[in-house]
Parts: sequence; structure tokens; C-alpha cells
Amino acid sequence: MRRLHSHRRFLAVGAAGLLAAGLAACSSSGSSSGGTNSSTGSATGKTLVMESSPESTITQSFNPFVPTGAPWGMGATGLIYEPLIQFNLAAPPKYYPWLATSYAWSNGGKTLTFAIRQGVKWNDGQPFTPADVVFTFNMLKANAAVNLNGVKYDQVSASGNNVVLNFATPQFTNLQSIAGTAMVPEHIWKSVSTPATFADPSPVGTGPMKLGSFTPQGFTLVKNPSYWQASQVQVPKVFFPVYTSNTSALSALYSGQIDWTGNYIPGLQHSFISTNPEFHHHWEAPGGTNSLVPNLNKWPTNQLPVRQAISAAINRQLLASEGESGLENPVLNATGLTPQLFDAWSGPVASMTVSATGSAAAAQQILQKAGYTKGSDGFFAKGGKKVSITITNPSAYTDYAQVDSLVAQQLKAAGIDATFQGQSVDAWNADVASGNFQLTSHWSNGGITPYNMYDGWLDSALSSGKTATGNYERLKDPAVDQMLAKLAGAETTAEQTTALEPIAKYVAANLPIIPTTTASQWFQYNSQNYVGWPTPDNPYQTGQPSGTNNGPGSGTNEVVLLHLRPRA
Repeated sequence: MRRLHSHRRFLAVGAAGLLAAGLAACSSSGSSSGGTNSSTGSATGKTLVMESSPESTITQSFNPFVPTGAPWGMGATGLIYEPLIQFNLAAPPKYYPWLATSYAWSNGGKTLTFAIRQGVKWNDGQPFTPADVVFTFNMLKANAAVNLNGVKYDQVSASGNNVVLNFATPQFTNLQSIAGTAMVPEHIWKSVSTPATFADPSPVGTGPMKLGSFTPQGFTLVKNPSYWQASQVQVPKVFFPVYTSNTSALSALYSGQIDWTGNYIPGLQHSFISTNPEFHHHWEAPGGTNSLVPNLNKWPTNQLPVRQAISAAINRQLLASEGESGLENPVLNATGLTPQLFDAWSGPVASMTVSATGSAAAAQQILQKAGYTKGSDGFFAKGGKKVSITITNPSAYTDYAQVDSLVAQQLKAAGIDATFQGQSVDAWNADVASGNFQLTSHWSNGGITPYNMYDGWLDSALSSGKTATGNYERLKDPAVDQMLAKLAGAETTAEQTTALEPIAKYVAANLPIIPTTTASQWFQYNSQNYVGWPTPDNPYQTGQPSGTNNGPGSGTNEVVLLHLRPRA
């Protein structure tokens, strides 16, 4: 079980019909196939119970720009804070206008103008205005620690009801990182001196829910009566219980105590679906790519031959079938591009494949050719330094723990002294963010174009400080940053494909990340109390409860909440 972060794995009509109209009105690939239930009545149902990730402790911190906070990972901030645009990550590049009714590029992609929705209020009753939007973006510009996507804002200003953002370089392909950002109220945050450490214990947002009560055992969000789409909200209350382990969380799910969750469940069909097939359901929407992330600042993962040997040794088919119980597929392209999301951009890099089963012999040949020698203990060394690697991940992320244990076995067979070490979620988050690791499994959330995935993996701005918000391997290559900037400025699919190719080739050749399996958007639900969930036949959004828009703290789960209706 794990939560997906994205840095890492998104028209003006009447309020009553806004959601239904918005779902179809603003899609770059035609009208949306998903629409809300036609019912817009005021009837509400039972408390909705949501669970996304086990937590050892929780604190009353709802800062939408601090992805290590428990409420953020549990999916709460995405129901409180909203973005300018909601992106449909189940069917990219579809999107829905949200706090912005429209947007327009000009000046060759260096200027982005948003028309800000009128009549929206913060949950304390104050009006939401273009000034709030300007304040939010200027705060991100001035505080790198909360600019989680490393967007390089130049100037931000308001002109009437429009907000105008200027950039030094074109940003066509970077829309998701910009418009998916949570908006915060100037009248609250202007007095916050250090936004990255602000707890935000009484969050004031524009979203459908607001904080009700909070205890160390769980917290409750209640319907926001000031919400601009209040007539669409038929969930009066959302409860977020705290479970300290997979075992307790899954037990609660199986017994019907949880309505909505995002768990890795081995034997899903047998252990969950078949126990109550009328109400127990699941859907794993395509996500990004799971990868082994090597620390490029530590021996031996900073050595290219070692990374090449790791990639050659691992049995991706086994990682998918046994590590992920067949719920995810092996990624057999060294670029990390997956066909289910990025076929339109793959071009000539589609042929850059890797072995599905791996080969210990091939890995050993790579190391031997690079001057590594095998010692009497059976492990390779060079310059008196043994190729020894500790692979870390939370023990609670049971699929990753299985994957990493398998990787350790496969590397040992190739002459690399590898071991898996389980951690707490909090310790692992801290270590990955601070660079205190050698090798770990991590995810990308994909996005509406490959840019979002590659930027999260490779952008040096994301790991320029002591705490990384992406690029956890800590790649520092100006040439790569230039390639990313060129891709961000590519307007058409053809231009994006051309700009994408050198980045994909770089990843395949240098392995700053080592792709392993697809990253599913885990989603299970109990429909006994609520209907209207996303499905493969109606992919209006992913169902992953802690999913984000690839912008800080703005959740795709809000779109799902607005579709839910009490079972008749």
C-alpha cells in the first residue's frame, strides 16, 4: 500500500450544472466520456470513510505544499484546496476548467493568461479573487521549498479578472505543473513567514470540504456550505481513520468499514472482490512508471557500469508477477515510457527495449568490461571498494518491499552485494528527500504528457536544496535541464516528440532512473453506500484517493467526490 505524490505517480455555467458541463467542455482530445450523475438534488448520504496509506503518527498539518504531511498523503488537502484546472489523469490530456474558466497562451508560450472564476468563496466566507492567485504564484516564486515542481515564474500580475503569468522561456508543455497547483488565500498566508514549515492547522480553502474535527486516531472533513459547487456535493462528511499497518487497514476494508481506498492487495480478486462481488470493486487506471532510483552522489550507484549491471540483472517480468502480484506490468523500454500513456509521443525511442527476464551473466560481463573484479566472496569490487548496495523502502509498502527483496536476490546472483532494508514511512520519506539512501523503488505519476514524468525525474531544480521534491537521484546536468526546457516549450505533439527523443535517449544511456514496472493508480471501493465511482467504461478521473494533479496539494479525488451519490 502506498500513496502517490506528484512533483512525482489537471465556461462559465450555472453552479448546479457546472461539473457536468465542465467534464465535457474542456478536453483537448474531444468531449469527455465521463459525466456526472444527472441528479443535483440536496440529498446527502452517510459519512464516507477514506483510507490511503498507513501512518505511524499524524499531526494537524494541512499545508498543501508539504507532501510529507499525513493529511496530504491521506488525500485530505485535495478536498480542501483547489487548482485552477483539474486534469483527468485517467484519460490524458483531458482536463476540466476549475478555479479558472479558461486559459490562453501567447508570446510564443512565454505568457499564460487565466480567466479566474467569479463568485467563489473561501470556506471562511471571504471572496476568492485574482489577487489570491497572484499571491499564490508569487509565494511559489519566492520560496523554492514550496515550489514543488520547480516552475520558473518570471512575473505574475492581475488584469481585471485575468491573471497573467510570464516566463523567461516557453512553457506550453508545463501546463499541468502550473495550473494544477493549489490556490491559497492571501488574507491567511500573507502573514506566514516560512510557508514550508507552516502547519496550516485550520485550513481555509475553496474546496468541497473543510476541517471538522481532528484527533491522533483520525480526522473528519465536513461539507463546505460556501463551496461554489455545493449542490453537487452529496457527501456530508469524510472520515480519515489512522491505521498503523497494512494488516489493520485491509481488515477494515474487508469488513466493510472503509468505502474508498488505494491499496496494493495481493490476490485482489480472491481476498476482496469475490468476498462481496455486489459491492466490492476495483480499477487500476494507468499511471506512470515505477523505477529503481539510484543515488548519483553515493558509491556505487553513482557509477554508470553499476547502474547498467543493475538494469541488466533484474527480472522485470518477475518483479511484476510476484512483486506486484500481476497487478502491474513490466516496463520493457529503457526510457521509462509506457505504451498505455505515451504512445503518441514514443516515436523512434519505442525500440529501445530491455530484457524482460534479465541476465546475471550479462550484468557480470558489464562489470568485468568496466574493470570490476570478483572477489573470493563472490562480489565485485573496484579500487578496493566492494559493490555493496542497501535497497530501502517502507515495510508498509508491501509491494515495493517484495520488489526490492527480489531485486536484492537478483543482484546478488550477478555478483552485487545487495540487501533490502525496510523502514517506516516517515523515515523513508525523510531519507529520500535528504539523499540519505543508495537505491530505492519509487514512482512517477505520469501526467498529461511525458514532460511531467521526465521533469519530475530529472529537473535539477527539484533537488537543488537540502530537501528534494523530485529528481531524488540528484541528477545535476545542465544539458538535461536545457532539453527539458526545450520540451516544455514544444507546442504540438510533433514538436514534443522531437524534443522528447534526446531526453529519452539520455535516460536509456545513462540510467539516472532504472524503469521496472508500470505504476498503477491503486483504487478499491465499496459501493454499498455510494455510487458514481470511476470505471474503465467511465474514466472521468483516476480513483486513487490520494492522487494529485501534479501540482502541490490539489487532488484529483475532488472530481470523484463530486460524482458520488448515495445508493438509492
